[in-house]
Amino acid sequence: MTTTKITIRRSAPASTRKGSARKGSARKGSARKGTGPERAGIGPERKKWGYTVLAIFFLAVMLFPVYWMINASLQPNGTTLETSWLPLKPDFSGYATAISEQGGNLVTSLVISLGSVVLSLAIAAPAAYALAYFKVKGAGVVLFAILISQMIPGIVVANALYTAYNDLGLLNSIPGLILADSAHGIPFAILIIRAFMNGMPASVIEAARVDGAGHLRAFWSIVVPLSRNSLITAGLFTFLFTWSDFLFALTLTTTEAVRPVTLGIFQYIGAYVNDWSSVMATAVLASIPAIILLVAAQKYIAAGTTGGAVK
Repeated sequence: MTTTKITIRRSAPASTRKGSARKGSARKGSARKGTGPERAGIGPERKKWGYTVLAIFFLAVMLFPVYWMINASLQPNGTTLETSWLPLKPDFSGYATAISEQGGNLVTSLVISLGSVVLSLAIAAPAAYALAYFKVKGAGVVLFAILISQMIPGIVVANALYTAYNDLGLLNSIPGLILADSAHGIPFAILIIRAFMNGMPASVIEAARVDGAGHLRAFWSIVVPLSRNSLITAGLFTFLFTWSDFLFALTLTTTEAVRPVTLGIFQYIGAYVNDWSSVMATAVLASIPAIILLVAAQKYIAAGTTGGAVK
């Protein structure tokens, strides 16, 4: 007797066949159009390049006046109407003239700026410490008054100071300009330093108090070192304001005995209107201290301005 073996092949369910058909069509589509992840990355990459090109364009527009200032300072003819785009034959005679005639004004501005920074921090740091850690009644009102003081027009303050300085004999003096510039920088310094101190843990100061340190010792030994970033930030902004101040320098000085570089450039233009290379050279020299400070203190500024954002 012969035995016949019959094999029965079961067909796959309909849903499985449909899924396989869909996967097959997807593979064919990927083979024709390329893989999905590669095509998905094309859009974001194009956007990144677009943003980069746009940022470079705006940066070039903002830095072009700086470049033109440097270019004009190196031109031999001294005029700006016939200035070439590149200083192919640089001439440093404008810098020699600027240093010989405006060097004293640069030193005067440097002394006034450094004095304003020292005085502003000496007053703003203890005031910020008191507003941050002491339970002072009316602290909110004091802070509001400090904020409002920043909105007073500078010409109003300058006219009031002129009358007071005339009676006190502080006109045409370096201490008078230091007091005026410090008065403008102290409110902003208090706000910056207090915001940073509010983010410091109070347990650090309490531990110093438990060890026997007084308020002055805790402030000088604990708070000041920890607040280094905010102090540098406040001091830098005070320096930049004082270095670029023109209103107080014009109002509170009536002679050539004390003349900051901003006032020197202003009066320099009238005398050297046909020799712009000397004027631009003075502007370049006046910009160097601010550029050096901003580059050197960049990381401290970022930490100082955001230090009070998170506790």
